[in-house]
Amino acid sequence: MKYVTIVDFTDKYTGDVYYVGDKYPLKGKAKKARLDELASSSNQRKIPLIKEVSEDE
Repeated sequence: MKYVTIVDFTDKYTGDVYYVGDKYPLKGKAKKARLDELASSSNQRKIPLIKEVSEDE
């Protein structure tokens, strides 16, 4: 699965800065729990920060 940033944010664990349209994560792999947190309102900002996209997008 691929994820794309829908709101500018700085990852509190890695310090990486993400802008709208950036892929998430920038490098490596993210754990499912972290993806779920950022894709929902269960994060510090209380809004989804990333969304899942199809492989061909």
